[in-house]
Amino acid sequence: MNSPLKTAVNYPQLPELTVRGMLLGMLITIIFTASNVYLGLKVGLTFSSSIPAAVISMAILRMFKDSNVLENNMVQTQASAAGTLSAIIFILPGLLMLGYWQGFPFWETLLLCACGGSLGVLFTIPLRRAMVVNSDLPYPEGLAAAEILKVGSESHTEAAQGQQKKATGMKDIVGGAALSGIFSLCANGFHVLSSEFSYWISLGKTSTTQLPIGFSMALLGAGYLIGIASGIAILVGMILAWGIFVPYLTGIMTPDQGVTAAKFASSIWAHKVRFIGAGCIGIAAIWTLICLAKPVVDGIRMSIQSLRVNDTAEKRILHHTDLDMTPKSIGLVFLAIIIGLAITFYSFVSAFPLSAGLIALYVIVGILVAVLMGFFVAAACGYMAGLIGTSASPISGIGILGIIVSSLVVLGLSTSFGVFDMAGGSQFATALAIFITSVIVSIAAISNDNLQDLKTGYVVGATPWKQQVALIIGSVIGAFAIAPVLNLLYQAYGFTGALPRATMDPGQALAAPQATLMTTIAQGIFSSTLDWNYILFGIGIGIVAIIVDQLLKRNTKALMLPPLAVGMGIYLPPTLEVPLVIGSLIGFFVNRSLRARAARRSPGHETEDVDACTHRGVLFASGMIVGESIIGVIIAFIIVVSVTSGGSENPLALVGKDFAGTAEILGLIAFIAAIVIFIRYIFATKFKPE
Repeated sequence: MNSPLKTAVNYPQLPELTVRGMLLGMLITIIFTASNVYLGLKVGLTFSSSIPAAVISMAILRMFKDSNVLENNMVQTQASAAGTLSAIIFILPGLLMLGYWQGFPFWETLLLCACGGSLGVLFTIPLRRAMVVNSDLPYPEGLAAAEILKVGSESHTEAAQGQQKKATGMKDIVGGAALSGIFSLCANGFHVLSSEFSYWISLGKTSTTQLPIGFSMALLGAGYLIGIASGIAILVGMILAWGIFVPYLTGIMTPDQGVTAAKFASSIWAHKVRFIGAGCIGIAAIWTLICLAKPVVDGIRMSIQSLRVNDTAEKRILHHTDLDMTPKSIGLVFLAIIIGLAITFYSFVSAFPLSAGLIALYVIVGILVAVLMGFFVAAACGYMAGLIGTSASPISGIGILGIIVSSLVVLGLSTSFGVFDMAGGSQFATALAIFITSVIVSIAAISNDNLQDLKTGYVVGATPWKQQVALIIGSVIGAFAIAPVLNLLYQAYGFTGALPRATMDPGQALAAPQATLMTTIAQGIFSSTLDWNYILFGIGIGIVAIIVDQLLKRNTKALMLPPLAVGMGIYLPPTLEVPLVIGSLIGFFVNRSLRARAARRSPGHETEDVDACTHRGVLFASGMIVGESIIGVIIAFIIVVSVTSGGSENPLALVGKDFAGTAEILGLIAFIAAIVIFIRYIFATKFKPE
């Protein structure tokens, strides 16, 4: 779906990167990072911090008369690092599960996260023109944040004009936020509504699949924004996973005694089918990088040419919305990052008894793998975030690719120099692969978020280089909170297979499923027990998807099948995918109906009328993303307070577990009602009179 919000708004030169904004952003970053790490490991709940940070920023900075939309944008840009850098929990606890670490060393963890996050920022700079300015990628959360900032921030230069339009826009956003927020509170807080529903189908003696549906209002809104092509591609991937692969594999395999059909099918998907999705994502990401090569190189050339302009008169021609960090600044930051990585890698590797030459070799190879693989995942994650949004982007899938590449490189190096023959050599090699992958995951997480922020900035008219500085600050500040919170959780609960005290109850340990999976993959590679067939099969599926996509583009103007979206359809949980698909279908059919109605009722004004309705739909969908995000933050803090004080993990629950069946039915009814309200709201826009 072509959005009417892709053209940048050119605001006057307003203060952007202010001291008060940076201090506010730092405070929000630390609080949100700590909360996300805590909740992600303790109760499996994380939240996207970008939009909540924008709302908090507007509420606080509104007290200052000279605040503006660009300053608010910088605060949310900086604070958005909190919701993404916490993805380090997907991999780093694996070092404790291996028994290689007995805690999280503060400075090593800090440098690891800060350097990885900052690299994620740098790697997205050359991608900005290709993937934000000159791209049709929808960036649903970036557009949503931009609308919140534009409508919610009062511009002093436009105080007297456009008040009615602003009021209408705020009404649309508040309407969507209220609908989404109430649903989210009832589902995730009170638990009187279910957040998902699955109907399991038996296709034979053991063959099983499911018809799932998730009730996320935020993903429904994001689906409306991503467009029909991405929605259909995700649907294709989901059908492959749950219509073909899961039924086939459950039909030829035998479950353990006492395991239910539903649990068996879920296990098959998690431990086998997802690897097919990871393989598909990997080859599709490589293809995406190849396709982006020319526009990225052109973008880099344009950036260098514009930044080398020395004449002041010529500089005035360049718009501030087209200025990235200078090559000199990028070089200095990159040098500082490499020094930081060298220090932390040396500290990690030198803890194992190796010769000085071998330590240096491991450090150099580790940094090279992290940097080279990091640029690849930065492009892939940025594209995926632009395709379906940051919240649904499969960072753990990229982590799987990262741990495979890191493990293979370390395996080759360790085999060549006889490290496996040393006592603890296999454990060291596995730990180093996890350590390298931790940098890669940090890069992936920040780049996944950064391009979304740059899209927000592009829409509101921000200065890119100031946003890039804000993201680096956010990455560094957020990194300070990672190690203390991880250590707090480890000492309080421990991780699966890693308890700090022998007297602790293993049943209370934190599962950290992503870290467990990636550690298992690394161990499988070093012990030669990893089944590569599923990954290779996924690569084959990805190649077929690429070919089909190219044929569709060549023979039709409107149809395409983004291969990355197909891979994500296989990899992501189906309850996340269904609302995305439904939202994309709503956007397609509603807008087609609007065009037909406009042609009948308002000859000569079709484009204007459809744009008005589409714009209203975008605002309402953005509001749905906002509402669920804000309620998610509120519920998160309530859970933190409750759990840390020894209370329940569901402090707001009004019903018990025996209400689950009724909650599923009520959730389905409420979700259908919400869809009807959404569609009717869009159609309520009045056309111009004939």
